[in-house]
Amino acid sequence: MAAEIHSRPQSSRPVLLSKIEGHQDAVTAALLIPKEDGVITASEDRTIRVWLKRDSGQYWPSIYHTMASPCSAMAYHHDSRRIFVGQDNGAVMEFHVSEDFNKMNFIKTYPAHQNRVSAIIFSLAAEWVISTGHDKCVSWMCTRSGNMLGRHFFSSWASCLQFDFDTQYAFVGDYSGQITLLKLEQNTCSVITTLKGHEGSIACLWWDPIQRLLFSGASDNSIIMWDIGGRKGRTLLLQGHHDRVQSLCYLQLTRQLVSCSSDGGIAVWNMDVSREEAPQWLESDSCQKCEQPFFWNLKQMWDTKTLGLRQHHCRKCGQAVCGKCSSKRSSYPVMGFEFQVRVCDSCYNSIKEEDRTSLATFHEGKHNISHMSMDIARGLMVTCGTDRIVKIWDMTPVVGCSLAAGFAPH
Repeated sequence: MAAEIHSRPQSSRPVLLSKIEGHQDAVTAALLIPKEDGVITASEDRTIRVWLKRDSGQYWPSIYHTMASPCSAMAYHHDSRRIFVGQDNGAVMEFHVSEDFNKMNFIKTYPAHQNRVSAIIFSLAAEWVISTGHDKCVSWMCTRSGNMLGRHFFSSWASCLQFDFDTQYAFVGDYSGQITLLKLEQNTCSVITTLKGHEGSIACLWWDPIQRLLFSGASDNSIIMWDIGGRKGRTLLLQGHHDRVQSLCYLQLTRQLVSCSSDGGIAVWNMDVSREEAPQWLESDSCQKCEQPFFWNLKQMWDTKTLGLRQHHCRKCGQAVCGKCSSKRSSYPVMGFEFQVRVCDSCYNSIKEEDRTSLATFHEGKHNISHMSMDIARGLMVTCGTDRIVKIWDMTPVVGCSLAAGFAPH
């Protein structure tokens, strides 16, 4: 069952509309049903449930289906009312939901993987179900025949997936921290490029086909925006979370990025500003400010009869500096640093007070978040996680007034 929350915010922050409780284990995916007061959830407790909002304001399960294996991923295509559920045993199962969302019929099983399914995308135009798994591969299968069309293997677990429906490009993030761009064909694929920038495993991806921007979130607590369409390799770093970034959603209309982390942090980033790329870190054998040797520079240490120093890097200019020359800390939001980071003394002095103005807002989801999805048309967001709770949020107070006029009432 679910409780309806009536509290209203005193300031611009997400409004908690409802809490859904009832799963016996972690909820791995929750998706809002477009144009309906309904949510589809998948859980480690081996159940798929469809929750509909009743006249009382509470959400009650109208469909409760038990699977053979824990549910690890899910995709829902509203126009055809097809649900694809990935399982811990590697299989993907397809269901069709009735128009009143009170009945769900099994269609077929796809033997997509040998291990846990991590992400699923359904392409109606290609009639493919594309998925990634912990068997280190991406697979695409024909939804008409149920046959495997192709597979591509990686060096580590494939953790997340995005797909460009027009070009049939797939973006696959993996546990090594790499993102691979593939061109999928009917029975083969080709690697277009690989993107490297994160220092931890990739947890989530979001592709915006209009601006041709790819966003990635990782276990290094950071987000990177990759300008795929610009073809210049431009990347923007966003650091504001204190835990693994689990889910992303880019709002193209207002140029805002919504991100959620596993500690319950919800961030809304303003991407409609001119941001600066973070510099590449420079390497040097001595401090690039005071020229004191670093501890591995034995020759200079011997020549100058001084002890070697530890190397640090200024986040603003990228220079290799010693601790004495980088004793200051500052935020620098235009470069994506929303909290204080190490900067050299000269960069610190160059940062004006207005340069420290935040370009993101941060909110507390007050529960573990392992998955988030949005109904952008209505400004609604649903979050779920290991605490077995599903939360439905009204995001209109934080995603800009210009969007609110375009939202349908709910």
